[in-house]
Amino acid sequence: MLEGLSNIIHVAELRKRAVFTLIMFVIFRLGVHIPVPGVDASVIENLFSSGNLFGLLDLFSGGALSKFSVLAMSITPYINASIIMQLLTSVVPTFEQWAKDNQDGREKIQKVTRYGTVFLGFIQAFAMSYALKVNNALVDNSWAMVLMISIILTAGTCFLMWLGDQITAGGIGNGISLIIFAGIVARFPDGAVTVYKYIQAGTINIFQALLFAVIAILMIVVVVEVTQGTRRVSVQYAKRIVGRKMYGGHTTHIPLKVNQAGVIPIIFASSVLMFPITIGQFVQIGWVQTLASFFAWGTISNTIIYAFLIIFFTYFYTAITLNIPQMTENMQKYGGFIPGIRPGKPTATYIDRIMTRITLAGAFFLAFIAILPNFIGWLTGIQGVYFGGTALLIVVGVAIDTMKQAESLVLTKQYQGFMK
Repeated sequence: MLEGLSNIIHVAELRKRAVFTLIMFVIFRLGVHIPVPGVDASVIENLFSSGNLFGLLDLFSGGALSKFSVLAMSITPYINASIIMQLLTSVVPTFEQWAKDNQDGREKIQKVTRYGTVFLGFIQAFAMSYALKVNNALVDNSWAMVLMISIILTAGTCFLMWLGDQITAGGIGNGISLIIFAGIVARFPDGAVTVYKYIQAGTINIFQALLFAVIAILMIVVVVEVTQGTRRVSVQYAKRIVGRKMYGGHTTHIPLKVNQAGVIPIIFASSVLMFPITIGQFVQIGWVQTLASFFAWGTISNTIIYAFLIIFFTYFYTAITLNIPQMTENMQKYGGFIPGIRPGKPTATYIDRIMTRITLAGAFFLAFIAILPNFIGWLTGIQGVYFGGTALLIVVGVAIDTMKQAESLVLTKQYQGFMK
């Protein structure tokens, strides 16, 4: 990583791209501090101080949600639209054909995803505005104010989507991922200040703070190792003659990732558990309140259900996104085979058996890393500092992908220099 950072400093184009990315980050952080007009900030603070229901969403937005700025929804609608589109690609023949096409197909999918982002963004913005109306958080409780705030929040999400495209085109890395990355990293200094204030006030001692730091470092190491972890399946390609040239005859491997699903299962599980809690905040009925308290964050029942949902969604999302039959078909088409395994269905069964085993390890890892923050506060006594595995998975994944893209740009420049 240090070598990659050194390349960014010394290579002119990388340096230019890095500066452009930082400028986009500054614009993003400025937008976080622009409040939505007509909203009572004190009521918003009371809503957030009453529980940590929106703590994860606020973390993704870099604090924009708790401030209720114009970027309060962050890029969440785009993430939801992308996930829905990815799932639909597996079941809708038209979308599946687009995914198999080249650049034209990908552009069509991206266009539909953007329209879906606007649609989902407006629904989410309207729901948030209506919740503010119910809680008397609006200066003017008219429906015109609700509609205006909904449009402002939707426009903020569209602006972030455009900002992400600019970073992807002129910066380093994937722009949408980097915006989430910037929002999460921006909250780290606040957490450090909170821990320092706890030590000064005597709420915790220095040993508890050191224990928190050690746990954080160990979590980072484990997340990096599992994120990079792969199971390599050896593949051998038979020699074949095309015209007067001979192709194949080499050995390679298929890298099957331990954590193939990434952070998506945690987002799915969080969304499912958020639904009854959110309903409980607005519906004051006895059995609804009982159900909401059963699913309340931090309870034993919530933790157990959360872990099982993550394991289920890990297998579900891996099965949806990893097309093993198509993988084996492409391998067989180009003369590839796994030594000791017959081509075709036996190969697909063999790969599926391997994926089932390593996905179990990845599912348990995701469940462990997601529920660990519930125990960190109990072990260290530090409350009010969100240090979750979800944030770490995103930060580590984005950092690794960005550094890989920087390295590929360096290699491209070196080859161009060699050709010249």
